[in-house]
Amino acid sequence: MSLALRLTPAAGPTEDPEDFFGDSLGVVFQDDTLNLHGDANHALHYTSPHLPKPLHISLADPEGDKDRELFSHYLWNASLLLAEFVEAGTLAAEPNLESALGPPLTDFDISDLATIELGAGAALPSLLATLLGARRVVMTDYPAPAVISNLRANAQRNVKSEFSPLGKIAEDVLVEGHAWGELSSSSSSSSEINHHAFDRVMICDCLWMPWQHANLLASIDWFLKTKEESPDARCWCVAGFHSGRWAMREFFRREKLRAVGLEVERIWERDCDGVEREWVWDRGNEDPGERKRWLTFVVLRRETEKGGMSVGEVEMAGEASGEEKKE
Repeated sequence: MSLALRLTPAAGPTEDPEDFFGDSLGVVFQDDTLNLHGDANHALHYTSPHLPKPLHISLADPEGDKDRELFSHYLWNASLLLAEFVEAGTLAAEPNLESALGPPLTDFDISDLATIELGAGAALPSLLATLLGARRVVMTDYPAPAVISNLRANAQRNVKSEFSPLGKIAEDVLVEGHAWGELSSSSSSSSEINHHAFDRVMICDCLWMPWQHANLLASIDWFLKTKEESPDARCWCVAGFHSGRWAMREFFRREKLRAVGLEVERIWERDCDGVEREWVWDRGNEDPGERKRWLTFVVLRRETEKGGMSVGEVEMAGEASGEEKKE
């Protein structure tokens, strides 16, 4: 099933239906794959057969070029995929999501766990966590006023017991600005109380900026529980290839992960229709339209004696070619 089939436009009474038809072409005509959805003028309804009511997801209205460069003003397929896995794993629903390449769906059960999402955007996975039995949920994104105000609006609108199949919400829900790698600020999200405090760290489509990889890894290390506190603590990372495989794959280099005590437990690729394939470090010159369909799904854990999975960087002998970087 296509990821976008759970989305419908949340048309207001004065909005032109033709605008929504244009925005929906990627859903109607599947050859034109959409990997991002909505905008500040077009909110979305997220409908699940397991939720009592559709969630109303608004998108940020960027204030200037700096805000637009964050790309937090869209809902990305990575968020849709992780949201489906969280829901299926927690409610023991949608067995068709069971992956031959990924961990068992039960590993995505967030019942009674503390979760934090980095670069949350519209925060769909976190919203589901609040409604499906997580004990504590923290939603963070870059501290731009337009982004954080929309994030708070989504939480206020949807974090209500009537949206939960359990009839209750998480005990502790926080929306906070957090710039990756800035861990000595007065922000409550990065305060000492949150140091190694989370069972799950969630990241969706945040790997397209190689210059931010070290900062993002530093934040994961800060928030994720230690192996001694919780050997089951995990970071779930889902990322698209729309900016090119070379840009995001550097995040998974073993030496970078080891520098913060992390390793890859599982890594695989899945497209927007549920087709899966092995992760490959280099697929040559990938067609831009085709690669929009695909996502990398990664489970990170604290480093073990075995050293985790190889992600293929050895076979590549290192660097992305100049030809790849022109994609």
